[in-house]
Amino acid sequence: MDDQRIWQTIDAERAAAADLVGGLTEAQWACPSLCAGWTVREVAAHLTLGPRMTVGATLGAFARARGSFNRMVDRTARAEALRPTGEIVSQLRGIVGSRRLAPGQSLKNALMDAMVHLDDMALPLGVDHSMPIDAAVVAADDLWRMGFPFHARRRFAGHRLVATDADWSAGEGAEISGPIGALVMALAGRTATIPRLTGITA
Repeated sequence: MDDQRIWQTIDAERAAAADLVGGLTEAQWACPSLCAGWTVREVAAHLTLGPRMTVGATLGAFARARGSFNRMVDRTARAEALRPTGEIVSQLRGIVGSRRLAPGQSLKNALMDAMVHLDDMALPLGVDHSMPIDAAVVAADDLWRMGFPFHARRRFAGHRLVATDADWSAGEGAEISGPIGALVMALAGRTATIPRLTGITA
């Protein structure tokens, strides 16, 4: 995928996320997401932040989190989640079309982030969402290459991951196979899609 198509996919995933949360009840906003410790509200709030974070704001948040990236991400999401529901939805819609990345973020990472977090919300709510296959391949490659924070290569050491609906594979060893979207979620540390994979147990 070239950069233009990646941005188009990010726009589509952000719009789908806004459509999803825009029709939720308050109880559904409070539903636990696939992100440990976060509800759907925190995930939605987090998704609004990337294009809006400046270098200065990021450095300040990082300092307040005492140098912990994970703590910074958690705190910023929780702070944003205190905003009114309608404002979070509006912010999600407002970032569609933005071509700004979060400080230090790559375009492929932004793509992965948008797709994985949409499923983080959709799957617990029982909403069927399929990742675009070509974009999921890009995300799977990105997740396999990166170390922190998912460490996919370490977690799946001794296994060969094979997509059954795309031309994608990685690793060596005992085979784990399944749809590319389910593999992306597993690479990102989510266990909810493991039942869709063969050769692995939760």
